[in-house]
Amino acid sequence: MTEPVPRRAASARVDHDPRAPNLSVVICVLDEAEAIGGVLDELTAELAGLSFEVLVVDDSVDEETSWVVRGRGLRDPRIRLIRRAGARGLASAAIAGWDAARGEVLALMDGDGQHDPRLIRQLLASLEATGAEVATASRYMTPAGSGLSGFRDAISRIGTRAAQALIGARVTDPLSGLFLMRRAWFEAVRGSLTGVGFKILVDVLTSGARTPQVVEAPTALRTRLGGASKLDLRVMADLAGLLVEKRTRGLIPARLAMFLGVGVSGLMAHLAVLLSGQAAGLSLWAAQALAIFTAMSWNFWANNLLTFRDQRLRGRAALAGLGRFYAGCLVGAVVSEAMAMGLNVLGVPGVAAGLMGAAGGGLFNFAAARVGVWRRASTGPAPNPETPVWREAEA
Repeated sequence: MTEPVPRRAASARVDHDPRAPNLSVVICVLDEAEAIGGVLDELTAELAGLSFEVLVVDDSVDEETSWVVRGRGLRDPRIRLIRRAGARGLASAAIAGWDAARGEVLALMDGDGQHDPRLIRQLLASLEATGAEVATASRYMTPAGSGLSGFRDAISRIGTRAAQALIGARVTDPLSGLFLMRRAWFEAVRGSLTGVGFKILVDVLTSGARTPQVVEAPTALRTRLGGASKLDLRVMADLAGLLVEKRTRGLIPARLAMFLGVGVSGLMAHLAVLLSGQAAGLSLWAAQALAIFTAMSWNFWANNLLTFRDQRLRGRAALAGLGRFYAGCLVGAVVSEAMAMGLNVLGVPGVAAGLMGAAGGGLFNFAAARVGVWRRASTGPAPNPETPVWREAEA
């Protein structure tokens, strides 16, 4: 069962509309006010002569980035703005942009200046010449390197190797953030897209009933014009969850995989505190109580930072969520114990019954956390594709 992503309120595609562009370029931004103006200027200049539109999906906390986009949109009606209430990650932002797009070819690129807009035209030509369904810019086709350095390059390469190994993607850079696809392919995979995290290409390549035909072109990232890198260990955690979902064909959703991973780390924290408490002379019940409290606290903050980072709780909301998380975990412990005892009475051996009870309790905790702690935000209406200049939508 895949993690649902916001559904389309209405189709943005109008097949018979002669005004619909051939190419729709979606740019997802998060606090990119310093860079997005230059990116839009360069992109529109490079695409001169083509039938295109540009949709900027803005998840920024402040209005600075959106005001820059509005200014460009007032001068060029091909530039449109989708302003979302709260950051939910690049993957869901890209899907929101594609849902609102009208082109027969859908593209994605970053808004920080690291992607070369000239590649959009090159990839479009390759897509049309070969009949492929997806065209990607690859950082790993040549020995020149990715354009990243140090820690960021290391974790990018690790993520790339993991994606290639686990999903069998026949591309050199399955984590690329610059690619094009035909609308027909997007429509085919739309209902299966997870929309989790920042690496949407993996989702696009693995959500169809078959593997798409892909063409690649070499690239290297340029110097960022502004903003800060989003590539960190949290992005890799998102990717790991996505890979688990795709590898298990949706049996284990991405968020559940991350939640269970955090739970394993919580068990390690529990054991460390229990042993330390006993070594310090605490009684077993006192050391166990301290270990339980520590593990639950660890699990809450780790899930708030990783599993539910797009719905992260802050300030008083985080403290209230922590209280609800404690309550949910205590009920989950009762569920786990009841399942284990019931299964044992039915003849299931003790260890197996205990493990099955723990699994049941873990699933209950995940469901309780989803509903009672990190509530899914409303996705709001889909942007109006007929807006002539720009559209500000709470998506």
